[in-house]
Amino acid sequence: MALNIKMESQKDFVPTFSFELFPPQTPGGVDKLRLTRKQLAQFNPKYFSVTFGAGGSTRDKTLETVLEIQAEELDAAPHLSCIGSTQENIRAILEKYRDSGIQRIIALRGDLPSGMAQPGEFRYANELVSFIRKEFGDTFHIEVAAYPEYHPQSSSPQKDLINFKRKVEAGADSAITQYFYNADAYFHFVDACETAGLKIPIVPGIMPINKFSQLVRFSDACGAEIPRWVRKKLEGYGDDADSIHAFGLDIVTDLCERLLSAGAPGLHFYTMNSAKLTTAVWRRLGI
Repeated sequence: MALNIKMESQKDFVPTFSFELFPPQTPGGVDKLRLTRKQLAQFNPKYFSVTFGAGGSTRDKTLETVLEIQAEELDAAPHLSCIGSTQENIRAILEKYRDSGIQRIIALRGDLPSGMAQPGEFRYANELVSFIRKEFGDTFHIEVAAYPEYHPQSSSPQKDLINFKRKVEAGADSAITQYFYNADAYFHFVDACETAGLKIPIVPGIMPINKFSQLVRFSDACGAEIPRWVRKKLEGYGDDADSIHAFGLDIVTDLCERLLSAGAPGLHFYTMNSAKLTTAVWRRLGI
């Protein structure tokens, strides 16, 4: 009962539905992303987020994509990773976003670029959140990452929660989780946050299931668990993409329904720059 009672507090927040995109690298990718945005915009998301490569490797393309979204009168939220960066670089990026009317930032530590030995002036995401608050006050709504199944580099669940608490106390307004397929992991994480006095909305990240090999690769890298029975079922389909999609839609839709009925304050879809599966889940949910 404790989980259900504590999840009630998440219902106090206005539901936020959002879609994540990544900056295209080719002219064909630009055209595809424009079509994807058009298809997803019909659902009136709160915002589209746009990722930011390791060490800012896609910085310019992130800005270009964000500005194009804004020009379409849609709200955009750029990711901003700080590792490998300097305060001067981060300040300059944030000034561009502020001057462009961006009001939401997803503040992340990020990954150290290959070949770079030192993290730069920022080591952790809470330091970036503190810097944004110090330099820009309440100009931006700051989102941070959360890990219901724990960050793969964290030595223990307790330390992972402490790290999340640091980000909240530094000034984060809300959080988006890494994707997961075990709803209980999310419920337990929210329960632990409530116990620790952390009262910001924690929006579940949702990954539609497209290619099994791709899902395994992503999950192994980020520490997201694919439940054994789901993994075995997907393995059994081999190269049967239609069966994988149909089964995946059932799994993800059931997950979303359970999360929303328990009080999750919205959903954040990792679209992989494709509208098809996200649209199918959305229509099933009847949001």
